[in-house]
Amino acid sequence: MESKKLIPHLFIPFKTDISGIKLPQKFTFPFYYTPHLLSEIASQELQKYIQTQKEWRHNFGLDNTGSKGAVGKMFGVLICKTRNGELGQLWAFSGKLAESNQWSYFVPTVFDMLTEEGFYKKGEEILNSYNNKIKEINENERYLELKSIKDGLKIEANTITLEQKKRIKTLKVGRDQKRIEAKQHLSTTGFKEFNFQLSEESKKENIILKKLNKYFKNKLEEVNVEIKIYEDQVIVLKQTRRLKSAQLQQQLFKEYSFLNNNNEVKSLGAFFDNNPPAGAGECCAPKLLQYAFKNKLKPIALAEFWWGKSPNSEIRTHKQFYPSCNSKCKPILQGHMLQGLEIERNPLEIDTYKGKYMEVLFEDEWLMIIHKPHDFLSVPGKVVRDSVYERIKKIRPNATGPLMVHRLDRATSGLMIIAKDEQAYVNLQKQFTERTVKKRYIALLDGIVKQPKGKIDLPLRVDLEDRPRQLVCHEHGKKAITEYEVIKINKNKSLIYFYPITGRTHQLRVHSAHNLGLGIPIVGDDLYGNMKERLCLHAEWIEFSHPVLNKRVNFSSKIDFI
Repeated sequence: MESKKLIPHLFIPFKTDISGIKLPQKFTFPFYYTPHLLSEIASQELQKYIQTQKEWRHNFGLDNTGSKGAVGKMFGVLICKTRNGELGQLWAFSGKLAESNQWSYFVPTVFDMLTEEGFYKKGEEILNSYNNKIKEINENERYLELKSIKDGLKIEANTITLEQKKRIKTLKVGRDQKRIEAKQHLSTTGFKEFNFQLSEESKKENIILKKLNKYFKNKLEEVNVEIKIYEDQVIVLKQTRRLKSAQLQQQLFKEYSFLNNNNEVKSLGAFFDNNPPAGAGECCAPKLLQYAFKNKLKPIALAEFWWGKSPNSEIRTHKQFYPSCNSKCKPILQGHMLQGLEIERNPLEIDTYKGKYMEVLFEDEWLMIIHKPHDFLSVPGKVVRDSVYERIKKIRPNATGPLMVHRLDRATSGLMIIAKDEQAYVNLQKQFTERTVKKRYIALLDGIVKQPKGKIDLPLRVDLEDRPRQLVCHEHGKKAITEYEVIKINKNKSLIYFYPITGRTHQLRVHSAHNLGLGIPIVGDDLYGNMKERLCLHAEWIEFSHPVLNKRVNFSSKIDFI
């Protein structure tokens, strides 16, 4: 009985028989991983619970209620070991679920801002009191009456002064005509006296205009003085509210703190220079690790999966595993929470390129056509230097051009054009810019494409919160167009030609996987689909005008995905 007290109440034993499953040697690298078998089993058990529980209701957009108001959700599992060596799991959801931070069987938030007795709620009440005072002033009857009087005076002043200006103009035309007529029959002295009378009339009309302007100016000033009393009160209240809000935020950043395996504490504000993005610290991984460290549990493996309808912008597939995000989670996890744990190495930083053969398919005095192998960089990365660029520099040290006319994603294989001098580079770059270069990719999709051919037009931009992923964004995205043609359907897979009209980052991958595109990811897509041995996307054919010989040329590099 004594040992039971050491097990936290949210530590969930496996229902599945996991005997014989070997534990991972190191903890999951959360930003690029293949889930461990234990994580997959725990995820399946959590998914079954989501489907059968009766405690809460959340519209994930998966049933007949429709997609209106549907919100998919990221869930996470953390495999842990107690001090007594017992193996189990923790569950978490990102943000709020069914409008609450806490439900049975799920770990709590790192800091619950919704707690009624907490300082944040009390601080919000104070801020709301300032909002109410500002609202009272803005809705004050006398203040509204004064604003109405001011608006009325402006309209009246504009109307009356405009009428006087028109009168002055009309009378001037009349006086000019009188002068012409008087000059014909009056003597010089008589005309001089007559002209003086006309000038005096003009002065009187202008004096009337000046008096009208002065009158309305004085009336408006009187009203503005009274209005300013109310508006000054609002300014002071807003300044005080802004100060109180900043103080509350700073207290939140200080109190919102995270543990690591060394029992060290670091506040939220420290990770983001006191300006964290919205929702930072509310994702699954920080919540799971915080609970584990707080309850002396040893983290073994981590996995996060999406449950529900995909958002309109990002690509999220029901039940699919995803890495922790870069913008909100990486600073917290990599900068603090993972310290003291033995972590798997980032697969993208492992030099797997040795033995990768970069074939030169064509070469002349001005350019080269090469075949880039899959999972090989076009240009050097921050950690891995081996790349097309580095190898070209080694094998063609006398090439003077910038070399890289265009790029392929690390995971994509196929044809690339290399410029050996600046003249060729400038010419080829212009062809890409003017979209006169013709390209064809071949891809294997993880499902059946129903239409034999078509066009996808979805604008793209980078996901600022999770680079290098791309988002579909009709407001700020750049135009991205892809034509496609189905070649073959076999074993629930589609072999397809892609003809990119534009050349945006990850264009073919997003257009393939997004539900507004084909809605079927490319086989092996580690960002927008399921990770496999490789991404089945290959740049197999390209046509362009030779930069010097000025004739159309084309090259091909075949691959067999089926």
